[in-house]
Amino acid sequence: MAKYILKRLLLAIPVVLGIVTIVFILMRIFSPNPAYLLLGQRASADRAAALTEHLGLNEPIWKQYIIYLKQMLTGDLGTSLFSQEPVLKELLSRMPATIELALFAVIIGSVVGIALGVICAVHQNSWLDRICQVGGLVGVSMPRFWLGFMLMLAFAVNLKWLPPSGRFNFLVRPTEITGFYIIDSIITGNWPALWSTLKYMLLPGFCIAIGSIGSIMRYTRSTMLETIRQDYIRTARAKGLSERVVILSHALKNAMIPIVTVIGMELGGLFSGSVLTETVFAWPGVGKYIVDGINNSDYAVVQGGCMLVALISVVMNLLVDLLYGTLDPRIRY
Repeated sequence: MAKYILKRLLLAIPVVLGIVTIVFILMRIFSPNPAYLLLGQRASADRAAALTEHLGLNEPIWKQYIIYLKQMLTGDLGTSLFSQEPVLKELLSRMPATIELALFAVIIGSVVGIALGVICAVHQNSWLDRICQVGGLVGVSMPRFWLGFMLMLAFAVNLKWLPPSGRFNFLVRPTEITGFYIIDSIITGNWPALWSTLKYMLLPGFCIAIGSIGSIMRYTRSTMLETIRQDYIRTARAKGLSERVVILSHALKNAMIPIVTVIGMELGGLFSGSVLTETVFAWPGVGKYIVDGINNSDYAVVQGGCMLVALISVVMNLLVDLLYGTLDPRIRY
């Protein structure tokens, strides 16, 4: 197992390096010169040229790339041009917000998606099955930024049930210990802060979860339909086991491997796919930080953020592979 993990980690190096290289090149080709953003559009050409030289952006791209790789190997992801703070420090400070939102969304998506998938498989071709299939297709196809605006318009503007944006209420802000406000609120016993944090998380969380529900439900349904037709399921029913035991203990357990794969992919994708959602709801996470970096042509921010997202996706795929052996003892690497 250790050999397999080491092999997967080594294979992840060219993947992350490739993503960093592509982002590095695209930012320097298509982004405007950050010197003009720092100095203003009315800055003279001499001042802009001097600042460009000071930032090292007048060097050839290949030379800038080598310098950046050397810094990255030492754990230095650069400094933000606008905040003048280390990018790694700012990314780590925003990671709890992104992780909290992603876990909240994937828990909702997994519970609801698996439950609906099992129900649809058991009641195949019923009216409930058809409604869920159509709803799942709509949920997967719906753009998240549009869905976010619609949820905000309905529940925040019109009904005024939930706050439209942000992560917490300043009047009941939890004492920051871990950076995960739900955990911090529970540790300190600050129940008003816990309730406030959950209220702020509902809209962006459900906005992300709706797409996950559709994907997980469809995979669960198709996998369950294949599983419940197996011989051992018929044998379990012939032994007189209740339908609930047959479905949950035998069919669902053996169908979990492809479902876990989808959940792992969804969780890894949430860290990158939540970029638009975090921007729409002004959620102070890594996604919004990357978008702000793109708008400001802040090269170090975008490069560091994309590298972090790539690492998270690779780690999530590795964890899913390792989980296979727990679900099915026959699988051993």
